[in-house]
Amino acid sequence: MMLTPADRRRARARLSLRLVLAAVAGLLGTLAFPPFGIWPLAFVSIAGLSLAVRGQRCRTGALTGLVFGAGLFLPMLHWTATYVGAVPWLVLVFSQTWYLAALGAALPLVQGRRFASSWTAALWVGEEALRDRLPFGGFPWGRWAFSQAASPMKWFAPLGGAPLVTFAVALIGALLAAAVSGPGPVRRTVRCTAAVGVLVLGAALWLPLHPDDHPARTTTVAAIQGDVPDRGLEFNARRRQVLDNHVAQTRKLAAEIQAGTVPRPDLVLWPENSSDIDPTTNADAARVIQQAVDAVGVPIVVGALLDGPGPQHVTNAGIVWMPSASTDPGPGQRYVKRHPVPFGEYIPLRSIARAVSAKVDLVGHDMVAGGGNGLLTETPYPVGDVICFEIAYDSLVNSSVRAGAQLLVVQTNNATFGHSGETYQQLAMSRLRAVEHDRTVVQVATSGESAIIGPDGRIVDESGALFTPDILVRSVGLSTSTTLATRLGAAPEWAFTALGLLGLVLAVSSRSRRGRAAGPTGGDPLSERPAVAQDTGHCAHQKADVMAATTGKGHR
Repeated sequence: MMLTPADRRRARARLSLRLVLAAVAGLLGTLAFPPFGIWPLAFVSIAGLSLAVRGQRCRTGALTGLVFGAGLFLPMLHWTATYVGAVPWLVLVFSQTWYLAALGAALPLVQGRRFASSWTAALWVGEEALRDRLPFGGFPWGRWAFSQAASPMKWFAPLGGAPLVTFAVALIGALLAAAVSGPGPVRRTVRCTAAVGVLVLGAALWLPLHPDDHPARTTTVAAIQGDVPDRGLEFNARRRQVLDNHVAQTRKLAAEIQAGTVPRPDLVLWPENSSDIDPTTNADAARVIQQAVDAVGVPIVVGALLDGPGPQHVTNAGIVWMPSASTDPGPGQRYVKRHPVPFGEYIPLRSIARAVSAKVDLVGHDMVAGGGNGLLTETPYPVGDVICFEIAYDSLVNSSVRAGAQLLVVQTNNATFGHSGETYQQLAMSRLRAVEHDRTVVQVATSGESAIIGPDGRIVDESGALFTPDILVRSVGLSTSTTLATRLGAAPEWAFTALGLLGLVLAVSSRSRRGRAAGPTGGDPLSERPAVAQDTGHCAHQKADVMAATTGKGHR
């Protein structure tokens, strides 16, 4: 049976509507993340993609997922354009959208099966697991868990980390999509009730997971936000000014301590790049840092860029700098950033990257990666140090806590990205990590936003504005306990990924057994099974082709 021109026009119109739905769903997903932070839109966004790919063939689902990814990542990652320009921004977005294209191809396969919403949620976790690792160590921005730092869903984090939060968020979205598309008011009501139940469960976890707001041990910590003289990459041209700004704010803190207006902290924290002059080789930089340390009389964790180990390399480190009155004054233990940012702190395939953008040569020296677990022990108490984007990687934060960190520090420099949403997106990650590991987190930034975050994810103190100097001094709790998520590590993520792959294998094998069956009619996690075509023979295949063109449903 030949398709008429009218049939083809209707098929194209339906596909266009699906692509528009996917693009809108992606844009709504962006609004779930900071700086907007409308976290319920994460559920709506996931539901939108589920509806857009429902009943499609895999290749059309891939196109739909690609459009969804563009709607999500183009605005979310626009801050990278302020760093390296439009072309690298678009390349980064394109690299991320292909993971969503693969997800869009996979979702139609599981949507017609029992427990479809669970398979869907597991595939979302698997997509993030892959994107977090490949290529060049991955790029975890845009994980659904990071949109929920202010929502009840964050209380899944102590149980299974960010992967469990993503699974719960995606499960709600898939249930909502099934409620919209599924048959029968009873089934729709059950799905909506299940979605609300997952949300309520997240809120109900508050009491059993965080019953005590009064830790047994406290400490006073100070975070110094010295500010920078310029936005963007140009701030590096005035490195001494950045160092002097942090010295000046530390001296101001010392004066306030002397006047009795603030308590003397046990530890002072400087941000990443607070000294881009190597203080281990530059005597003048070392001298002014030592003067600042002696002024407050306690150790300072200095974020410094060190030369070497080779002539074309640099090292990004947090250095514990001790007062002269201590038994071992000066620079001591250091943490070296374990995950430098590809194309930002080092350039893989430099000759090829240069063909895309000449701005890659702004990164003139490749940053080398460190090792270890990020634990600083020469501080008054064990501190877990992560630098800048490392807060996005589950394993890096987890390793510090498992090694014994009683407080987490995020040293960061966001001056490169101006007044964009990057700062607030990173802060949301720090808030989720605080809940995940039941630790106070101090995010200290050169230009903002610096913040002290309680173990419940609430911001207890923060800098007043971006690109202004500030000092934060707070008494905070220390913790030695570990959450279930800390102990399990990556196990929940691998379990959910395996679950998603199992769903795909079962769907493909079932499809092979049925032969050419009709497409899914709205998978249900509770009871509904996929419809199976009863027609056989050549005429049935022709009917399936007509339906695929006019309703957008591919046959299997």
